[in-house]
Amino acid sequence: MQAFDTDVRNRIIKLVKGILEQNSLPADVTPSAKLVDVGLTSMDMVNLMLGVEAEFDFTIPQSEITPENFLSVETLERMVTTQLQPATAA
Repeated sequence: MQAFDTDVRNRIIKLVKGILEQNSLPADVTPSAKLVDVGLTSMDMVNLMLGVEAEFDFTIPQSEITPENFLSVETLERMVTTQLQPATAA
């Protein structure tokens, strides 16, 4: 399971870095860094949400689209892993 979690984290970091690069914002994206602190705007958060849905091929339930889940790479990773768990357990 550790490899799966690491893969999820790396894919989310790649998405965040891609959005920052589009905005010409160089940033060191660490798992615990707050996404707003590294430079993501509210529009970037929407793009990140859509990117996560496309990257992991699932729709984020409305109840999971919260500021808490989009606080950092770690919180986003936790939400994605939780959403994907039933699919991988089956």
